[in-house]
Amino acid sequence: MESLGEALRQLPFRELNNAAEISKQVLNDPLVLKLCSRYPELDESVLRLNLNRLYQMTTEYRNCKACPGLALCPNDMQGHSTGINCVELNGRWQLNDYKTACSKWTSNEQQQQIRRRITSFYVDETVLGERYDEEEMIQLDPTRALAVDQLQSYVTSTLKDGLQKQGLYLKGDFGTGKTYLAGYLLQRLAKEGYSGVIVYMPEFVEDAKALMFEPQKLKETIALMKEADLLVFDDIGAENLSPWVRDHVLGAILNHRMNRKPTFYTSNHDLEDLERHFSFTHKEGEEMHKGQRLMDRVRPFVDVIHVRGRNHRGA
Repeated sequence: MESLGEALRQLPFRELNNAAEISKQVLNDPLVLKLCSRYPELDESVLRLNLNRLYQMTTEYRNCKACPGLALCPNDMQGHSTGINCVELNGRWQLNDYKTACSKWTSNEQQQQIRRRITSFYVDETVLGERYDEEEMIQLDPTRALAVDQLQSYVTSTLKDGLQKQGLYLKGDFGTGKTYLAGYLLQRLAKEGYSGVIVYMPEFVEDAKALMFEPQKLKETIALMKEADLLVFDDIGAENLSPWVRDHVLGAILNHRMNRKPTFYTSNHDLEDLERHFSFTHKEGEEMHKGQRLMDRVRPFVDVIHVRGRNHRGA
């Protein structure tokens, strides 16, 4: 935002007489008059020495009253307005300016802090940017009310007792909002300082195969999933597993997390179907014992929530 001096310098020569008018407007602005009523010792000479600060304060106040939104904020510092305090030093009054953040800036910063605590792999970022309303989550589809209640109960327990060892398995048909609910869980707990990772399994598995040739990047990715407070495997059971990904990637992550930190899943499969899925790979065929071994790291550590409702995709 331009200063008073800059504004005056841009006036044509014939309009320079308006400088006095602008100064008069600033000195008679309701904000400046209010400041003077709080500090009656301020004389006009002090005010005139600080016209630039007063001009900025009054201009930014008007900008805020007609706020065009955070992205279009015209103030000197986005999302902030200028205020002024007065101090007496050695018998002379000084005016100091300061910046105050607006509610839009504060809300945006809080949202960004939450997002920084959540890492997503191949998941639509809009899911994590949702502004969730618990009542609206039920109103959008009353048939999933029980699932929403169970999820909220889990959140409440975590807020009360700390990070749980038990995770959740959100099972439901296509488009019933499983990923949406998992996003709510991550966002709600990220507000309390918990870190989270959400992974879209079909694409992650394909990339994990390629990462065999980038061991350092693979190591860092696995470490992130191991250590996150909350880990969500989204659409598990839809991936094309290889024995190596199953046993050395997924198995290693789950082995590390069990009895330590909660893991969450969304899936169209029930637990029995998922075990059959884990038992078969195109390379090795059916290996029931390996599917069972992996499920031993899943089944005992989740509570199943059935997400019912209509298909919301494309609605």
